[in-house]
Amino acid sequence: MPELSYTIILEPAEEGGYNVSVPALPGCFTQGDTYDDAVEMAKDAIRMWVEALV
Repeated sequence: MPELSYTIILEPAEEGGYNVSVPALPGCFTQGDTYDDAVEMAKDAIRMWVEALV
């Protein structure tokens, strides 16, 4: 399977941590307690979103 890249948008959450969205994948959202955690959660959410399509 080819490796794909997606832009993610991280926004500070009011309660702390980050909310993450993936503009190219409608409905693909996640969150993380730290920046690094949010990026890892985004990778996981993208992987699951794509797998659900297959």
